Amino acid sequence: MMAPVLVLWLAVCLTGTWAVDRGNFKTCDQSAFCKRQRALKPGESPYRALLETMELTNTRLTLQLINDNNKVRLLLELYRLQGNITRVKINELKPLKPRYEVPDVLIREPPTDLSILSQDENGVVLSLGAESQRVIISARPFRLDIMEGSDVLMSLNSRGLLAFEHLRMRKDTQADPEGEKKEETDPASQAEVSHKEEEKVEDGMWEETFKSHSDGKPNGPSAISLDFSLPGVEHVYGIPEHADPLRLKTTDNGDPYRLYNLDVFQYELFNPMALYGAVPVMLAHNAQRTTGIFWFNAAETWVDISSNTAGKTVFGKMLDYVQGSSETPQTDVRWISESGIIDVFLMLGPTAKDVFSQYASLTGTQSFPPLASIAYHQCRWNYNDQEDVKSVDAGFDEHDIPYDFIWLDIEHTDGKRYFTWDPHKFANPKEMLQGLQDKKRKLVAIVDPHIKIDSNYKIHNEIRSRGFYVKNKDGGDYEGWCWPGSAGYPDFTRADMRAWWASMFAYDQYEGAMENMYTWNDMNEPSVFNGPEVTMHKDAMHGAWEHRDLHNIYGFYVQMATAEGLTQRSGGVERPFVLTRAFFAGSQRYGAVWTGDNAAEWDHLKISIPMCLSLGLVGISFCGADVGGFFKTPSTELLVRWYQTGAYQPFFRAHAHLDTPRREPWLFGPENTALIREAIRQRYTLLPYWYQQFYNAHQTGEPIMRPLWVEYPQDPATFALDDEYLIGRDLLVHPVTEEGSRGVTAYLPGKDEVWFDVHTFQKHSGAQNLYIPVTMSSIPVFQRGGSIIPRKLRVRRSSTCMEHDPYTLFVALSPQRSAVGELYIDDGHTFNYQKKEFIHRRLSFSNNALSSVDLAPDAQFTTNSWIERIVFLGASKPSKVTLKTADGQESQLEFDFDAAVSVLTLRKPGMNAGADWTVTLQ
Repeated sequence: MMAPVLVLWLAVCLTGTWAVDRGNFKTCDQSAFCKRQRALKPGESPYRALLETMELTNTRLTLQLINDNNKVRLLLELYRLQGNITRVKINELKPLKPRYEVPDVLIREPPTDLSILSQDENGVVLSLGAESQRVIISARPFRLDIMEGSDVLMSLNSRGLLAFEHLRMRKDTQADPEGEKKEETDPASQAEVSHKEEEKVEDGMWEETFKSHSDGKPNGPSAISLDFSLPGVEHVYGIPEHADPLRLKTTDNGDPYRLYNLDVFQYELFNPMALYGAVPVMLAHNAQRTTGIFWFNAAETWVDISSNTAGKTVFGKMLDYVQGSSETPQTDVRWISESGIIDVFLMLGPTAKDVFSQYASLTGTQSFPPLASIAYHQCRWNYNDQEDVKSVDAGFDEHDIPYDFIWLDIEHTDGKRYFTWDPHKFANPKEMLQGLQDKKRKLVAIVDPHIKIDSNYKIHNEIRSRGFYVKNKDGGDYEGWCWPGSAGYPDFTRADMRAWWASMFAYDQYEGAMENMYTWNDMNEPSVFNGPEVTMHKDAMHGAWEHRDLHNIYGFYVQMATAEGLTQRSGGVERPFVLTRAFFAGSQRYGAVWTGDNAAEWDHLKISIPMCLSLGLVGISFCGADVGGFFKTPSTELLVRWYQTGAYQPFFRAHAHLDTPRREPWLFGPENTALIREAIRQRYTLLPYWYQQFYNAHQTGEPIMRPLWVEYPQDPATFALDDEYLIGRDLLVHPVTEEGSRGVTAYLPGKDEVWFDVHTFQKHSGAQNLYIPVTMSSIPVFQRGGSIIPRKLRVRRSSTCMEHDPYTLFVALSPQRSAVGELYIDDGHTFNYQKKEFIHRRLSFSNNALSSVDLAPDAQFTTNSWIERIVFLGASKPSKVTLKTADGQESQLEFDFDAAVSVLTLRKPGMNAGADWTVTLQ
């Protein structure tokens, strides 16, 4: 029989009408360490730098800090890293026991030289090498400023909010008298702590209760906090995941933003509550510079933001300007984490793309997915059985709608036992998979990290016998309730556990799996239905570490192990595809994320844009939202608009709750079927451009879906926009997200630029707000003048069926009559691109000549695809058009010219997509 709590939880799920119960989740006041730290107000810091302890090597500076209130000493380490990054670490000089430092996220730690410029009794000045950058460490009180010329880029502890709760012995426990005696002889030890400090015990320092859950804290208080001041900055972004606008709000009058991976049922919009993932990275931007802060900590974290311009009206700001107010705009940010150490990377830009590169140098870039995975995915909880899958698959063909992946949720398993199939509903999974394979389609099956406790279940028996489960504080296996009932939670922080998990995806282990089957990791926050805040108890143990130390990295490890399993099963040949709900810094290396259990409401459609933009800014480009909304039932208008929006976001999947009516694209009448079909077909025609953007993200760390300010950093009109966005540099999308909309107003950036409507080819000037009348078939998308975008216009039933199809090049001319673009081609699914098996061409138009030049002459790959059409937007009519191929052959090309829209079309030029050629307009 199910435990009552699970029955209640399922009842909540299946009603589909409840909103989030905020009472299930803590506020800052209910989180003891957050409340303690937030009670500290700005003022003079009790910490000072002991300059006489300073040591400088080639790669780092160290010096001690002392808290004058309690005499506890900290160790400051300062590193200058390649690429304009400064790393600051602060730990206890001599902690009672080691404090947690996050492993496995950084891909490398590249130090470079530091040198002292000057020093006196008040502080020290260090050179950061680049562009007269330097660090000033002030001694009393301790403060760290990063300068460039006469400008302060960033200050640490300028408001005196550095706090470091040192580990200590609990006074009401039996301490080791010899150990205490030994410590008293060490002047730098915790024995210097005054009795007054030790006796000050506040609620929640050694144990804490939330609702019915008790959290014992054997290590006592261990929170850390540090403030950062950003002069000249009014706009900060990042720290996903929150259902909030792109530009982060100030938190002075409410809770801080919370980073703590949680399974939040029917999450609310426009508040700083924690959601499924946590990336502790913030970007700050103004017209002169972009910088970033990477707070490298996997414990529960709260982020306060304040601003000296917050709340000022536009009139108030103008009055400041007229009256000559000298107040420089400034944003102050304060990070508070429950445990671990202060370890922060200051990414100093100066451009947004520099920050993306700097962050990628630390945590890696977006994985390069199989081409099919950036096409359309069809999912619900759940397709009933193999016949249902076959019927849905046939429905797409019957209605001429392409798709690449169909998905199976938890009901496909044998009683929620992952790596298994329901013996009645999915009796022959290989037959089902082969049927999809024959049509060049694929399947995703869910594998969650809660394992049913059942002695007849091989996976459970193996994990238990190997001792791979997370332990409770008493040393037994930790158990919680989730979909299968009583479940164990594998300890994914263990490398040997991850290796074993990866081995379970092998074809001889995962019965029924085939090469066209991929994986979805859900519930990996981890979700524990009867746990505090629907997650794992913080005093559960991962080896020597408490769950509180590493909570936010659990989901990262699950996806890591799963992606490794999919790669290994092919002998390292095939690229994996893994979707995860929980994530952390570095998760981009392992696959895709989505925005979780959203609802079929217009505001949820709108919020999908800033949620994915925020993720892209911190390295996770492969993002999408459940098309149509997971909970509730969308109107046909909302469903159509969501398809139109989703078709222009990186991860494009429809998904719905078990309890909602079926909503395959053809169930809403011929007119709506046609609208949805057209949106999906637009996605397929653009797959060459999407694929190229994924390759670029994989190479550089730049986001695919990006805010306008990334490309127009000096235009303040772009800084807070989050209802439109760019795909790469060259496509601007303003989805229709208002019910009953008759028109949208899109901001077209770029003072000297032009933008072409991709549907009508009409040309518009940049630096203007453009009103666009819309109908139900409208998806406002614009191509930047000066760009060349490849498309495949022959849409087939799946992306794999289009592999050898020809390309059409859309050449949008700038006012200077020039344009550039790229074309990237490889086999679409293996790692052979790493062996230089690809085609990468530069396409450029200038002086009336369009040419294709090899960007990777040392790469080897051949393609059967050819160029069947070239469309020039903003062109004038030539007298003739000449094609010259690599072998010197010249021929004249036929063309059409539409004077009404200035569009020149060259038909069937016929050259191979991987060849050198030049087309000249005369």
